[in-house]
Amino acid sequence: MARRPGMVELAQAAGVSVATVDRVLNGREKVKPDTVARVHDAALRIGHPAARRIAPLAADLPELRFGVVLHKQGQEFYKAFAEALHRAVAELPGVRGRLLLEFSASQAPSEMAGLLRSMAGRCDVLAATAVNHPEVTAAVEELHGQGLAVFSLLSDFAQGARAGYLGLNNLKVGRTAAWMMSLAAPEPGKVAVFVGGHRWHGHDLRETGFRAYLRESAPQLAVLEPLVNLETRQLTYEATLGLLARQPDLRGVYVAGGGMEGAIAALREAGAGTGGRAGRQVALIVSALTPESRAGLAEGVVTLVIDTPLDKLCRALMAQMRDTVQAGAPPNGVQIFLPPDLHVAESI
Repeated sequence: MARRPGMVELAQAAGVSVATVDRVLNGREKVKPDTVARVHDAALRIGHPAARRIAPLAADLPELRFGVVLHKQGQEFYKAFAEALHRAVAELPGVRGRLLLEFSASQAPSEMAGLLRSMAGRCDVLAATAVNHPEVTAAVEELHGQGLAVFSLLSDFAQGARAGYLGLNNLKVGRTAAWMMSLAAPEPGKVAVFVGGHRWHGHDLRETGFRAYLRESAPQLAVLEPLVNLETRQLTYEATLGLLARQPDLRGVYVAGGGMEGAIAALREAGAGTGGRAGRQVALIVSALTPESRAGLAEGVVTLVIDTPLDKLCRALMAQMRDTVQAGAPPNGVQIFLPPDLHVAESI
């Protein structure tokens, strides 16, 4: 029979000391309400029997409902994103946060617009990953008119209507990818770029930055027309194999969004990484550190991972959403750029 979690496990889950947990459970000294709430949320999360006892103490804090809509529920990146959101809500001081998390099954603007509208009345503030499309903009404008602030995540959308953007500076991300590409592929040749779709504002910016840097600093590398992969593994896999067959001077591949697993599989199959294996040398730069991209780095198939620091992003997001609700009015187009995490083989 599995042992029930004790005070040590509860303290670790709440991110506090065992002494603090003891004070919360036994009322030895006064504890800040937000600390009580963190211990309570952690107790619920790990199934600690004290959760019911702590609940009345945590109830003194105001409840806040945080709505978030993401894509690709089955992808490792979005699984990690969801876990980071739950942690950030549980650890947010000053409120009893409740996360309402939904996933869009596709990139279709109509589906995302419908999901956004469905969150009205169910949450106090909203954030989403979405394509930049008139249907999405119309939905955000409606929600703004109803007093619901909407934040864009990772890739900006509905500028002028959304409350703010949180994520990476995508133009700089593209330039960083090109900088590494110029080092990893010094010989003249072709470079391919994959984007999730032409309506992803962040992917457009990454492609723009990528092209601009190579045009300025590595003109021997010719960037091909972007390939749309809908952020899917299979499309990226097939397209990468096609590139290898059609472009004998292919020097590099940059996957600006999702679907990198397909490029990793294709280059691995062709023995075309830059890690010293026999065969063609093709640099690969991808956009998330997952078990698959980590393995690709170790094998020399992946050259660089430009990763989003999800825990930092989610903590900044929850603090901004909380402050927006408490202020009673959305901010004036705030932009919060986080520095990316860069990973190469020697850093993992």
